[in-house]
Amino acid sequence: MKKIIFISTFLFTLVILTQKTQAQVRVGVNINIGSQPVWGPVGYDYAEYYYLPDIDAYYYVPRRQFIYLSNGRWIFSASLPVRYRNYDLYSGYKVVINEPRPYLHAGVYRTRYAPYRGRHDQIIIRNSDEPKYYVVKGHPKYNGHDNGNHNGWKKNGKGNGKGHGNH
Repeated sequence: MKKIIFISTFLFTLVILTQKTQAQVRVGVNINIGSQPVWGPVGYDYAEYYYLPDIDAYYYVPRRQFIYLSNGRWIFSASLPVRYRNYDLYSGYKVVINEPRPYLHAGVYRTRYAPYRGRHDQIIIRNSDEPKYYVVKGHPKYNGHDNGNHNGWKKNGKGNGKGHGNH
């Protein structure tokens, strides 16, 4: 009898721990989706870096920092420098790179993604009709809460009707 109680307790504990681990993994993915800027490209559940080929700069999603070269040094900043003041993050092409410190291999990315310079045909999160992105504060369809499904989309499946134009 003691053996049955021990095995039952062990299995119950194992099930509880497995569920907790799975919940933590789901939260981790949702946190990254929620932290992607509204000018980021759609189609990615996870994005660590964006490469911006038009200005040869990077954006580090987890820390919300731009990374750009200045006088031979990589600068990490919450904003782009003045020399990029006319660059439009919403229309410029973004390449998702999920590799540690891609700026250390800038020549590779500069060459590989040169054909994307000047392209303006990428759908961004702000203009997406895909509900998984509406957890993003600042998205025109974000309604301020989670609704239990981690996407911020209104329960009737409709947004507020804003944000479909090119801004």
